[in-house]
Amino acid sequence: MRVSLNGLMRLALLLVLPLTLAFAAGRAVAEAPLKIVATTGMIADAARQVGGDAVEVRALMGPGVDPHAYRQTRSDIVAMTRADLVLYHGLYLEAQMESFLHDLSRKRTVVAVAEGLPKDLLRAHDDYENKFDPHVWMTPNLWKRVVMDIAAVLSEARPAEAQTFVANAQAHLADLDRLIAYASKTLETVPENNRVLVTAHDAFGYFGRDFGFEVLGIQGISTQSEAGLNRIGELVDLLVERKISAVFVESSVSDRSMRALIEGAAAQGHEVQIGGELFSDAMGADGSYEGTYLGMLDHNVTTIAGALGADVPERGMDGKLSAGL
Repeated sequence: MRVSLNGLMRLALLLVLPLTLAFAAGRAVAEAPLKIVATTGMIADAARQVGGDAVEVRALMGPGVDPHAYRQTRSDIVAMTRADLVLYHGLYLEAQMESFLHDLSRKRTVVAVAEGLPKDLLRAHDDYENKFDPHVWMTPNLWKRVVMDIAAVLSEARPAEAQTFVANAQAHLADLDRLIAYASKTLETVPENNRVLVTAHDAFGYFGRDFGFEVLGIQGISTQSEAGLNRIGELVDLLVERKISAVFVESSVSDRSMRALIEGAAAQGHEVQIGGELFSDAMGADGSYEGTYLGMLDHNVTTIAGALGADVPERGMDGKLSAGL
């Protein structure tokens, strides 16, 4: 079945579940981990943070993978049909997979974890009417709500572990609060005239809204939108006119258009450098700090602030960022 989300209400109910649920049916042996398949790395990380040892999570889309264009493989289909729970983002992020996910929801528990976000907190999609910008993970303030919804979904799937899931979620939310404090303090030190973030596609709108940056993407919200010569020309003129000296490439998007932007500015006598590579639609390498949600955002904040003129800690918020990134 397909589950609609109302995480705050669910968690309120789950917190008053009788403690006897943990011992339901006189369990003699611990249940096997809940098998979860998540489409993106960001969702998979949230499920692991909340689920702990009670879950076994597989992410379909690894480092460098663009979810806007991703299509399920045969092995993905097998994994999802065998999973106890399938978590996908929604908000039209996995547009190429939606038909399959809707069909699967008739047989398995399939949840779109971002669909329950209040619509008044979302940005309108620039290509599709009545749809919204899906890049809500770019701001921890919105992602915290997704984490709470995931805790509610896991608790419904495994009521005996509800108290553990809620406790794990609260611990993760505390880390996200620290990240918000670090990001706010660090990004405030970027000189006001430098607070322009130029990227390959418009994935950083929520980031810009929350932290006071003007965000300009060569492509639109989806990487499937066209990056026309007119758009590149407009951005070249803007770079030159406003003396913007740094632009950013993305780990999951080709840098071809960004190189054209830099070359166009150079032809007008203005030097623009790549300020760094940002994680937009996918996280860093598996097993690395940047391969977690916390590390992904820590990297982005530290890279952006440092390239645009702020003094930043060399290895980020907790000194965990990989050297040389």
